[in-house]
Amino acid sequence: MSKYNFTLKETDGRDVSLEDFKGQNVVLYFYPRDNTAGCTTEATEFRDLYDEFKKLNTVILGISRDSLESHAKFRDKHKLPFLLLSDPTEEVHKLFGVMKLKKMFGREYMGVERSTFIFDKDGKLVKEFRNIRAKGHAEKVLTFIRDELES
Repeated sequence: MSKYNFTLKETDGRDVSLEDFKGQNVVLYFYPRDNTAGCTTEATEFRDLYDEFKKLNTVILGISRDSLESHAKFRDKHKLPFLLLSDPTEEVHKLFGVMKLKKMFGREYMGVERSTFIFDKDGKLVKEFRNIRAKGHAEKVLTFIRDELES
């Protein structure tokens, strides 16, 4: 996991590293902002399938640039059972190459490309989903893990 290892704060202020989850599959998903429509859809779909992921020895980690306080409100409002990590400096976003030039109303800006990375229980990156649509994505991730990885 060395290339992709990182340490970030989770919602309650505890340091979390990717290598903390060795022996488990890891779903690492990057999303633009707490409490926006697409991000809420994605998070609640992961929440609704959480027990299925757990049966497959899989941990879910959500990462955005939002503050820990924002994460706490988002987690509590939607009863999210998985960790949300805060990356305000975009260091981990850049490590995974998810900061992209975007356009809206003719204006260009750097934004987060909604992406998901799956690591197997040995810490090896085995799948990347890039520029995904939020709706239905969690089910696709679950299907990949069920079909391609041993639990």
